[in-house]
Amino acid sequence: MQAVDQCIRERLASPVALINQLSHYIIRSGGKRLRPLLAVLAARACGYQGPHHVTLAAVVEFIHTATLLHDDVVDASELRRGQETANQLFGNEAAVLVGDFLYSRAFEMMVDVGSMRVMEILAHATNVIAEGEVMQLMNCHDADVDEARYMEVIRSKTAKLFEAACQMGAVLAEMPNAEEQALAHYGMHLGTAFQLIDDVLDYSADSEVTGKRMGDDLAEGKPTLPLIQALRIASPEGQTLIRGAIESGGRDHVDEILAIVRDSGALDYARARAEAEASAAIAALELLPPSPHRDVLTHLARFAVERDH
Repeated sequence: MQAVDQCIRERLASPVALINQLSHYIIRSGGKRLRPLLAVLAARACGYQGPHHVTLAAVVEFIHTATLLHDDVVDASELRRGQETANQLFGNEAAVLVGDFLYSRAFEMMVDVGSMRVMEILAHATNVIAEGEVMQLMNCHDADVDEARYMEVIRSKTAKLFEAACQMGAVLAEMPNAEEQALAHYGMHLGTAFQLIDDVLDYSADSEVTGKRMGDDLAEGKPTLPLIQALRIASPEGQTLIRGAIESGGRDHVDEILAIVRDSGALDYARARAEAEASAAIAALELLPPSPHRDVLTHLARFAVERDH
């Protein structure tokens, strides 16, 4: 991972000062580096010994960072990881354009690896992520979004990059298709579990720990799984309140709705769905040979659902 960080620093370099300033700000602002870690671990778990997993791990982080820059503009977010967002500091225009730079730099780096299969996986993943972003935008302020529609969004918007990061490890190691698909399934289930726990934490976690205000998803009119489940089982009065909050956004009734979500058991429901996804991720690893790297992949699936931030 030190090699990945070094690669990130080197490939962020640009003769345009604002690109350097903004991209370094967002890369250094924290984050778990989970997606690049998955790329490294998946390659090692498949026995890969070459250098390209480091480059691809950096590519995955660049793609992820680009989506964050664009997400924060779309959501008009002011805080991420407890710090001001790039769009808040540098403006929407700069954030969007530097996000574009990170996408294009990522594709330059893919070419360096020289694998058409890797390029195919990442190009498809980037396209699916964009589709997921648009689907989420369409779902905003729509109180009729059901669980199936929401799961489709998070599998596209979040889980797809997890899936690609893991799948590439098997491709680099030239593993058979069965192992490649096993790692792809692991990443998809892990990414889904990770997003579902993010949804839970938006209604339950300490804002100082998460670096974002509790109830931000609700304030943005996003019907995430805890809210969808609460709407399904709340009293008629609670349903009316939740529907109104989704449709209008804002923070006028955040405290009341937080109480409804917690009291309804919706957080336990969403957490149970996340735990099922994590178990499916761990089961997918059984095709891989035993190794310390596979053990860490198993640990990460458990971490995804046990974390508080």
